[in-house]
Amino acid sequence: MAQLNRRQLLGSAALAAAAVPLTAGAARAATPGAPDATNFPRRPVTTGAQRQADAGWSALSGERVGVISNPTGVLDDLTHIVDQMVASGGADVVAVFGPEHGFRGTSQAGDSQDTYVDPRTGVTVYDAYGATAEKFARFFREAEVDTVVFDIQDVGARFYTYIWTMYTAMVAAAQEGKRFVVLDRPNPIGGYARGPMLQPDYESGVGKKPIVQQHGMTVGELARYFDGELLAEDAGRRLTDLTVVKVSGWRRDVPAVGTDVPWVMPSPNMPTPDTALVYPGTCLFEATNLSEGRGTTRPFELVAAPYVDYRWAEALRQKDIPGVEFREAYYTPTFSKHAGVACGGVQVHITDPARVEAILAATHMMVEAHRLYTDFDWRGDAGRWIGLLTGSSRFGDMLMAGASAEQIVDSWRDELAEWNVRREPYLLYAGPQR
Repeated sequence: MAQLNRRQLLGSAALAAAAVPLTAGAARAATPGAPDATNFPRRPVTTGAQRQADAGWSALSGERVGVISNPTGVLDDLTHIVDQMVASGGADVVAVFGPEHGFRGTSQAGDSQDTYVDPRTGVTVYDAYGATAEKFARFFREAEVDTVVFDIQDVGARFYTYIWTMYTAMVAAAQEGKRFVVLDRPNPIGGYARGPMLQPDYESGVGKKPIVQQHGMTVGELARYFDGELLAEDAGRRLTDLTVVKVSGWRRDVPAVGTDVPWVMPSPNMPTPDTALVYPGTCLFEATNLSEGRGTTRPFELVAAPYVDYRWAEALRQKDIPGVEFREAYYTPTFSKHAGVACGGVQVHITDPARVEAILAATHMMVEAHRLYTDFDWRGDAGRWIGLLTGSSRFGDMLMAGASAEQIVDSWRDELAEWNVRREPYLLYAGPQR
């Protein structure tokens, strides 16, 4: 199957406008006594980046370093690691590689920054979004990189493209004999795995290798898995040296709101930890003719369409889906799907961050939208994008055939169980896994 990424999918949309406040708002729905973003107990957590900064970047001493990062690569004082490395002289940064949205975060979904010299540091920033292993290898040779450092906040979903930037860079590093260092960060939605496995013939820019939809791993753990299970096939060898600088103080059952790690938007449409919690599920609405909330201040928490009315929220409120509540909502997107058109739908409110099952919630949402509205459809591609996001044609086929949410979720039970067994040797952090 031909490769496809968000640049191709979203490129025709008007994505340049800035988001504006919603046309209607409401207080957070809450279950009495349940922890939410305001009262969830917080624990001190130290990221891999902060641990290395505190150690004077000792793991990088004497090496020419290329850094893959974006605005999330910050220390506790919100200084970016590249700025601190250069200013302190603690590491010899000879190149930066910018992923989707760019190193400094100036670009919208499906876009990036062209190669340029960063005015603050004087370091060349290469456009690495969508780069092949061959292109990464050329970057490494041109910059004479010894060690590649990865520091980006992931959000735990297979279709969030930063992990595939990391994988492709790992392939190139293995082929070129470069050391690879991951400065690890917590998975902001916790360490539980959910959802279907990517199947053969559904590889794309939003899922290059077979992992489940909500992988339940940190980027450091994923790097270990990639190196141990996948690199030999694509690179012909494993990395000569993979170093993961672990997070201290984090457990698998602790979401972002339970840590003191500063939240920096990993992408323009990921404004809050709540967004990250629902994203592995509600991102599936990208594949439909409903707005997934782009063009509002609550993307992926707001989902709506011109043909949706109050009945959707009413139906969903009867489902008793763990960790979330649904509010009837109306908005007019400022860009992307249905820009400038009033839409009706729902806002997904987090009532208990520790209990959210985003894929279960989104499956119920999609089943009910399909049941209630004859105008419900895919976004003009006959269901190709839902196949790429979910990893096969199964989800879309079952939905359109009238399957229940429970039947759809149950269909991937065996492959999820297999994933939990396969990933276990590569996990680094304590806490429940499933």
